[in-house]
Amino acid sequence: MANSKLTTLLITIIFFSFTVPSTAKSSTLVPEIKQQSQQQDNEPFVGVNLGTDVSNLLSPTDLVSFLQVQKISHIRLYDANPDILKALAKTKIRVIISVPNNQLLAIGSSNTTAASWIGRNVVAYYPETLITDIAVGDEVLTTVPSVAPLLLPAIQSLFSALVAANLHSQIKVSTPHAASIILDTFPPSQAFFNQSLTSVIVPLLQFLSRTGSPLMMNLYPYYVFMENKGVVPLDNSLFKPLTPSKEMVDPNTLLHYTNVLDAMIDAAYVSMKNLNVTDVVVLVTESGWPSKGDSKEPYATKDNADTYNSNLIKHVLDHSGTPLHPEITSSVYIYELFNEDLRSPPVSEANWGLFYSNATPVYLLHVSGSGTFLANDTTNQTYCIAMDGIDSKTLQAALDWACGPGRANCSEIQPGESCYQPNNVKSHASYAFDSYYQKEGKASGSCDFKGVAMITTTDPIRR
Repeated sequence: MANSKLTTLLITIIFFSFTVPSTAKSSTLVPEIKQQSQQQDNEPFVGVNLGTDVSNLLSPTDLVSFLQVQKISHIRLYDANPDILKALAKTKIRVIISVPNNQLLAIGSSNTTAASWIGRNVVAYYPETLITDIAVGDEVLTTVPSVAPLLLPAIQSLFSALVAANLHSQIKVSTPHAASIILDTFPPSQAFFNQSLTSVIVPLLQFLSRTGSPLMMNLYPYYVFMENKGVVPLDNSLFKPLTPSKEMVDPNTLLHYTNVLDAMIDAAYVSMKNLNVTDVVVLVTESGWPSKGDSKEPYATKDNADTYNSNLIKHVLDHSGTPLHPEITSSVYIYELFNEDLRSPPVSEANWGLFYSNATPVYLLHVSGSGTFLANDTTNQTYCIAMDGIDSKTLQAALDWACGPGRANCSEIQPGESCYQPNNVKSHASYAFDSYYQKEGKASGSCDFKGVAMITTTDPIRR
């Protein structure tokens, strides 16, 4: 999860600002990677991570309804929450379930425990609930290295239990890694796995190759940028369009990198090739950008988070691939769905979400034209309403401004008209705020009213 990234990411990046002919090809390094099915998907997808350090988290039933409204078809859980798995039954939403780090010791030490875990968390729900993968631990090699010797035994035991249940073809088993297991990530052609981890990495990659499972990587250009300010430009981290002079160039392959994430993915492919593994695909199990930070994180802003995640979604759904592997587009799980407001400092830890816990968007993604994913969070289906907990006097002043100088259409909330009921200041304010917001074309700042309004995906007229 994101809280471990800042302490574990030690990436050395050399930025090449010179240009070379842009027609350079990747033939010197491109291995023949088998086109594995990514979790029963033939097309790359964008999913979301669901952390639960959230006050007033939606009930499982409401959560699943929200996912369906937002057209989110892939989620990753950090456990195997039975209530959520039950609520996902008979939907088309696909889910990665996880073995928490604190369960690895038991599962890695006992085949019986592993079989029991599969029976309780997989067999009990599949196929009604579309479990696609099991993520065994999270960043184990860098956050709890003492457990590393048990990681592969745990993975193998769980896989054996899937074989016994005849589910090993439908459900893949892997483990998410921090980016810091790979050293010298730029240029990607020189990347390699931390050699102190070889005794675990080599047999793990062999297992992934043998079982057709992905290499799960948690990749955060945000932290690469923060640890290399002045070396890695912000635009490269945010997928912003670049002039050729600003592209990163790998001097060994002459490949041009227009964004940091592609370089990180290709570094993983090169690192695997260095260990003679060329048929395992990279699945990005976490990537994102925080929308708020403390004074030491000035680039954690809503604008940057919006830019990164919007461009990330487009990049994946456009089948862009990477410079080294244009034929393979990694699927990505955005970190994360909700702001986890119960997480400890720094401030950014509680502000990675696309939505607040009440399911209102933290910011509006610009993803129109990229299919239906998060379609209800974009231009045509957002509204402006009065926030909860605002005193009536303050709301009345904002309502008066909206209906007066703001020139909102308030005729329908007059006595006897169709939206007069319920006759209270909050309902009337929501109507007026939204009228103004729609009149202004949903422009930035048009849903504020001195801090008493917020954007939502729920129509105030139908609340």
